[in-house]
Amino acid sequence: MSKAPKNLQTIESHVLDLQRLHPSASGDFTSLLNDISFAAKVVSRDVTKAGLVEDILGATDHENVQGEVVQKLDDFANNVFLKCLGRRGQVCIMGSEELADPVFADTSQGTGKYIVVFDPLDGSSNIDANVSVGTIFGIWKRKSQLAHVNQDDLLQPGSELVAAGYIIYGSSTMFVYTAGNGVHGFTLDPGIGEFLLSHEHIMTPFLGKIYSVNEAYEPRWSPPVREVVRQLKYGRDCKKSTRADAPTDGAGMSSRYIGSLVADFHRNLLYGGIYLYPPTTEHPNGKLRLMCEAAPLAMIVENAGGYASDGHGSILDVVPDNLHMRVPLYIGSRGDALWIEKMLSEDSSSI
Repeated sequence: MSKAPKNLQTIESHVLDLQRLHPSASGDFTSLLNDISFAAKVVSRDVTKAGLVEDILGATDHENVQGEVVQKLDDFANNVFLKCLGRRGQVCIMGSEELADPVFADTSQGTGKYIVVFDPLDGSSNIDANVSVGTIFGIWKRKSQLAHVNQDDLLQPGSELVAAGYIIYGSSTMFVYTAGNGVHGFTLDPGIGEFLLSHEHIMTPFLGKIYSVNEAYEPRWSPPVREVVRQLKYGRDCKKSTRADAPTDGAGMSSRYIGSLVADFHRNLLYGGIYLYPPTTEHPNGKLRLMCEAAPLAMIVENAGGYASDGHGSILDVVPDNLHMRVPLYIGSRGDALWIEKMLSEDSSSI
């Protein structure tokens, strides 16, 4: 006889408990998170079928607004989230990594209180190799009157987020979110089709033992970024050395890089570590999207005791100038991220 899960609290009941802390709450936020969790279940079902069902694996014949080839599962996940989040009228604007322009939703049946920006399937280029992929989302509150919703409502900094989260589709499917009262993780029980609380009040270590970066881009980094990564590898404040005589005393951090942002971030959040996506010669302003990737993950990591920087200040303070604005990202254990920010801030050429 199989044992019952140690915790039977669902994400729905957890959000309802949160709602009780705010007696004036209308229930819109609760129903919105429930819609996101339902969309995640639908995407999870099809991600796990990716090797069995026709027309799911592989690339489409078109590119997204960033000029990247869209995978078939990107299209599928994007459509699922658009349909699930736009059906009850709580959302007035939806922004997706896959769409050039925001979607102004029909709010005739609801209040239209919220703006949701999401990356429907981060890391989808790895899906054919069965690498973990994920969804990232951020939720902001509308500032204007409903009849006058505009770009100013959409283009808010991460400091104005009311909630953020991600879903990782891996050996199990996990839903991790924060609404400013801690970071909580829920694992999908496929037998009953519910996300059950598995990681309550996640806190990331102040200093980590892992650094995650694509070192193939080293020739395209600025000298300060190269020095940061060298010290992460060989130990901080170690004397400059060539590769031939680099120290081998184990003073540095371990390198772990999956190439799927959600997967790398999730591991480092739990174990402690730092994820870096510095500017390159091709992308001098950074490559990751502020609104659908960097800002939501920054809210999560800060509520878990960590920190996220663009190399000069908090990611949460960056005000977007468009839906697809890109930024550098250094995110993870607070001590490590602040150290990198200090190192890079000392040299303006690292921008």
